Amino acid sequence: MIESKCGINRWSKPAAAAVFLAASAGFMFMPGCHAIGFFAESYRKDSTHEVKAEYTGLAGKSFALVVSVDRMVQADHPGLMDRLTGKITERLAAYQNNPRASGFVPARTVLKYQYDNPSWPSKPFGDLAAALGGADRLIHVEVIEYRLHDPGNPHEWDGVATATVGVIEAESGLPDQFVFEKTVSVRFPGKKGFNPSNMNASVVTTALSARLIDRVSWLFYDHQEPYYPEY
Repeated sequence: MIESKCGINRWSKPAAAAVFLAASAGFMFMPGCHAIGFFAESYRKDSTHEVKAEYTGLAGKSFALVVSVDRMVQADHPGLMDRLTGKITERLAAYQNNPRASGFVPARTVLKYQYDNPSWPSKPFGDLAAALGGADRLIHVEVIEYRLHDPGNPHEWDGVATATVGVIEAESGLPDQFVFEKTVSVRFPGKKGFNPSNMNASVVTTALSARLIDRVSWLFYDHQEPYYPEY
């Protein structure tokens, strides 16, 4: 923590060390607050900070994660549902998470149920949770948009993935209603100049799905994010 007339800046030891090292190198030529602000901004550009979970109800509870993907999206990206289900389940089940779930339904079990029961989307959420082993929490991820370029312009990559994330608590009095709901959206590459001649489709879809996995997973546990995130 560095205290000045500008106010109190709560920095980590590495951040404070960066300021003093710069000063010893002769770079701190700006007066007082301006110097501290300059180096604080410089530090933030390459550092992260902790972001708390938005939904903390997985603590000590078991969960099942179900991903729903529009049929047209599945036709264009046949492995997307499996990838999202596997990766997000893995992230939410990690032992080091805070809050930490007590157990989970394996992704392969959820996917088998979905493929064996194509009418599963019509089931009430409470019944779906019961069918998946009686999980305490059912996390429903609905992918409502997933594209690699603007419709009608396949000559430039402009990937967008959007999903709604909802949670039901099976033991509540209203097991079919979401107690938490949020829409997340990510883009890749996020800038102009990328097209099939300098970047192939597999790179775009891999990066886009990875960003979506991050944004969905981060809702459920404390994590580090850049001060100025790309997505």
